Amino acid sequence: MTLRGRLPVRQILCLLPLALVAVVAVQHRSVLAEGFGHLASAKWPWLLAAAAATCMTWVAASVTRQGALVQKLPKRRLLATQFAAGAANHLLPTGLGASAVNLRFMTVCGVPLARSSSALALYLLAESVARVGLLLGLLIAFPDALRVGGLVPDGAVGPLLLTVGAVVLVVVTVLLLVRRVRTAVFSFLRTALGEARSVHTRPARALALWGGSFSFPVFQAAGLAAVGQALGLPVPPLHIAVAYLAATVAVALVPTPGGIGSVEAALIVALVAAGGPAALATAVVLAYRIITVWLPLLPGALTLGALVRLKVI
Repeated sequence: MTLRGRLPVRQILCLLPLALVAVVAVQHRSVLAEGFGHLASAKWPWLLAAAAATCMTWVAASVTRQGALVQKLPKRRLLATQFAAGAANHLLPTGLGASAVNLRFMTVCGVPLARSSSALALYLLAESVARVGLLLGLLIAFPDALRVGGLVPDGAVGPLLLTVGAVVLVVVTVLLLVRRVRTAVFSFLRTALGEARSVHTRPARALALWGGSFSFPVFQAAGLAAVGQALGLPVPPLHIAVAYLAATVAVALVPTPGGIGSVEAALIVALVAAGGPAALATAVVLAYRIITVWLPLLPGALTLGALVRLKVI
């Protein structure tokens, strides 16, 4: 389905968050300019630590992918595939690029399509559970980590809670009334849980699955905390971790390629809620996204092309 015979509606919806971010950027261009100015004062050892944490996310993803599958995968090719999947993930929305690359990789390795799909579903489920679990645990341990009062106007808490409740009600209603959606969701859960039973009969696979699932967001948050240290952000590292997890959970369903635009906006808001100055929080997010998205993008794309030519994927 297209709009006026030009762009598909799905593509237009993917561009809406980017358009909103562009509007906000124009309105707050002075804050962005000040944020760019802070980058010149960054401490390079901390930036290198952030880059190292980013590299470890690919290792954690490899461990989790293997943990989600009983069949053994070639380690080096699996690691290279995770690096290449990162580039593909910035071309398609909501992680579809990485999922497609990994699904193809498992198929080439001789894993039947049904089992590779089950492993993919289990990976997504475990990563989601780990991320939300870490967020809830840190919020319980540090209830004052996010000071949302300054971001939410007086009298807006009630309408905000009503909006959240309405969204939850709509989701539940759709699941109950729309058979195709309900079937797809339940099929996903059955597939993931079925593979989980097989994986958890092997302690080594279960340890890899959950160890990697928890390590992945920990390394991501550690990278942001390192950038915060590099730029002197006056927010404790654990509070930065809470801000990161809250922001990524909030934008998980926003269908922008690689989260570009939506993640930046959510991270800035979360860091400000954690107590960081707006300009400095902007600088931290800009530096973090440069390290985690833009610097690996070209080598990741080249690796992806090489793996395709070598018929690894």
